[in-house]
Amino acid sequence: MSGPVDLEEADWHALAGDEIGSLLGIGLTGLSSDEVDRQASCFGPNALPKAARRNPLLRFLAQFNNTLIYVLLAGALAAALLDQVVDAAVIVAVVIVNAIIGHIQEGKAEQALEAIQQLIAPKASVVRDGIRQTIAVAEIVPGDFVLIEAGDRVPADLRLLHARRLLIDEALLTGESVAAEKHEAVLPVETELADRQNMAFSGTLAAAGQAHGIAVATGTHTQIGRISSLIQSVEQTATPLLKQIDHFARRFTWFVLAGGLALFAFAVLFRSYDWINALIAVVALAVGIVPEGLPAVITITLAIGVRRMAGRNAVIRKLPAVETLGATSVICTDKTGTLTRNEMTARRIITARHTMLATGSGYVPEGHITIDGPGDQTEAMANAMPLIRCGLLCNDASLHKLSDEWRVEGDPMEGALFALAMKAAVDPERARAEWERLDEIPFDAGHRFMATLCRGLDDRAVMFVKGAPEALFAMTSPNELAYWEGAITAAANHGERVLAFGAKEMPTGSERISFDDVGTDVQLLGLVGFIDPPRVEVRDAIAECRSAGIAVKMITGDHAATALAIARQLNLTDDPQVLIGLELEKLSDAELETAVAEVSVFARTSPEHKLRIVRALQAQGAIVAMTGDGVNDAPSLKQADVGVAMGIKGTEASKEAASMVLLDDNFASIVSAVREGRTVHDNIRKVISWEIPTNGGETLAVVLAILLGFALPMTATQILWVNLVLAATLGLVLAFEPTEPGAMARRPRKRGAPLLSPFLLWRVVLVSLLFAGITLGLFFYMLGQGRSLEVARTMVVNMFIVAEIFYLFNVRYLHMTSLTWRGALGTPPVLIAICILLVGQALFTYAPFMNAIFDSRPISMADCILLFMIGLALLLLLEAEKHVMRRFGWFTELNG
Repeated sequence: MSGPVDLEEADWHALAGDEIGSLLGIGLTGLSSDEVDRQASCFGPNALPKAARRNPLLRFLAQFNNTLIYVLLAGALAAALLDQVVDAAVIVAVVIVNAIIGHIQEGKAEQALEAIQQLIAPKASVVRDGIRQTIAVAEIVPGDFVLIEAGDRVPADLRLLHARRLLIDEALLTGESVAAEKHEAVLPVETELADRQNMAFSGTLAAAGQAHGIAVATGTHTQIGRISSLIQSVEQTATPLLKQIDHFARRFTWFVLAGGLALFAFAVLFRSYDWINALIAVVALAVGIVPEGLPAVITITLAIGVRRMAGRNAVIRKLPAVETLGATSVICTDKTGTLTRNEMTARRIITARHTMLATGSGYVPEGHITIDGPGDQTEAMANAMPLIRCGLLCNDASLHKLSDEWRVEGDPMEGALFALAMKAAVDPERARAEWERLDEIPFDAGHRFMATLCRGLDDRAVMFVKGAPEALFAMTSPNELAYWEGAITAAANHGERVLAFGAKEMPTGSERISFDDVGTDVQLLGLVGFIDPPRVEVRDAIAECRSAGIAVKMITGDHAATALAIARQLNLTDDPQVLIGLELEKLSDAELETAVAEVSVFARTSPEHKLRIVRALQAQGAIVAMTGDGVNDAPSLKQADVGVAMGIKGTEASKEAASMVLLDDNFASIVSAVREGRTVHDNIRKVISWEIPTNGGETLAVVLAILLGFALPMTATQILWVNLVLAATLGLVLAFEPTEPGAMARRPRKRGAPLLSPFLLWRVVLVSLLFAGITLGLFFYMLGQGRSLEVARTMVVNMFIVAEIFYLFNVRYLHMTSLTWRGALGTPPVLIAICILLVGQALFTYAPFMNAIFDSRPISMADCILLFMIGLALLLLLEAEKHVMRRFGWFTELNG
């Protein structure tokens, strides 16, 4: 050959054997040693590249590359320089804990490519130099004559030259739950990946039969190799929360620096402060205003969300994904096993005169068989019984009940026929005992039917046949072919797969059957339509998504008609539209971005298609959650804002690429996780809107004292006390808040929405001004009453504490009033924290040793009542503000 063939561009499925040999420059009976060496030098080893892993130390240090971390470390340094060792230690501890958590999570994520490596079988059988040999998979080269049998993992992409009853489980590549039938016939060039029945793909599993073929693609040129390359090409993007925190931190840093410089200049130039003393004062204020507890509380809030989601069968692998789920605006989901049960159900029974429908779902043999439309039920059932009996006797499956679950042993469709017989009040074991099986023709993809010869109690010999309708029509030559074809079309429109059934009386004493016996005189008994039924709870979950403004897109490897039928049953949209993979390939990126907004069902998709769909949605500003279970899903799982892997049927590659793993493979669990994600985001917003005004109020009061030249309302140690005691008590309890009513009735927030929304910014400014105004007013009131400076400062400290307690009850409900019985009672964490806080504040005010440390003084009962009344008035004022904001629609506008 003049050069290596482009293995990925060649349409191997459309080439005959001699054309393949000519293209590769080899024979079709096995390579010689010289040919092996030549192919190896051209194409390299049959192996996937190992993922390049970052140095663990560099990966750990990268966790500190965040603006808020820089601010906190600067604050810790300033606190240490001012001898505030405790404050500095707390800040450093928070930073290190966050870095450790991030380091661990990233380490797990890098295992995705390594998991794919495990799908390549270690050994394979080939024919070389005319001899069958077992070699390492890495040694296989294009042109190798490869043999596969049931149980083997396919070692390379093979063009099959001969297949005998070969069934291959391709779920990890195509998402199909039913094993694919394989044959060797040439296929059209435009045949989609999932329909290439003359190909066996690397990493898939031979479920039955045997075959041999020519290796036409190895290593990175295989379908699974292309997926590996796609994973490496996907750049992990920061979650919306991390972007928001970083953006907030940058703006906050510039605000603190600008404010500090302005205050320093004013103190030196206009108040004649010594520049060193002014610098120390400004640094102290900067330390005070930095919300050092915020990263810790956000981490705790996320961790609590992880725990709650675990209770809903959703395991979070990457901590920020908890909150990102709450922002999800589009969920891209697989069909089989996620929206559906992944259990075939025999639903439609069609005879020459009637159509009947079977109720029930999955393999549970409970339900009724009733006539569809007018007619006599008894007559229809009598006509259906020969078909039902045929489905049971031309059948190798069995059904068993384990605990409370029915499980099928054998082919899923045959298991559904077993359950159908039980619904028809047939005892399967008794029926099989009465009809002894004498001989059989096993199913084969080449002839697409199965036949059994059975002898009844009356010594009557009957051959039962089931298979593809076209195969049975060839045997039976039905008179009303248009009727049967119409019935098949109707079943397909309902997303059903159809099998045909027939029977033939054989001569008495017959003990063998052959292909000649099925050639003629077979009586067509009817058709059965099978469907993988939707999960009962998924319809309600999708309705909840729609009310929450979350679009659901079905992306499946299944046929368009089947996918569309399931979408309609689940009410995915009012009028679901479908786009198949071949049509998607013809669209430009810009055209696809337009299409994804309208299309809700994508069928016959490849890994590249899924990746393009996710990217198109993200380009439209959507925050995308993507579900998947196979290796083919790994690139799109990694690309999505939240990758969701299936825990039961998911491959390790999909789990490693995902941010979340569903333990029950149930779409409803995703919706529950989204609800928890919204709760987490609400709680983070509550933490921010509660904590920042504390620092803002303190800082504003001190800044006004410097600007206007009056005594500081609190000393530096008292400011430190307020920050520490609040951070250790009330600062944590908002992380435990339950879901607010109506959380899933709100629209998802936009991808670019800031952490501090206009509403929260308004709240921070308003509450900071109120806190500063109330405390300064109280401070001057106490001094005006002739009370000492120490007592006035003690009242200011207690006022901050009381105000924060009342403000906490206001913040607990951002989207509704807090003036309810439920709002007044609070939650156990809230009540416990308030009790601890009050005990600590009592010690601060009345304990002599605390008086000595913080220069505080005891206050009277009348003072305590005054503090309580001011705090209650603050709560009522803020509740009135909340009501006005909602009444005039300003709350919605300011929240985007």
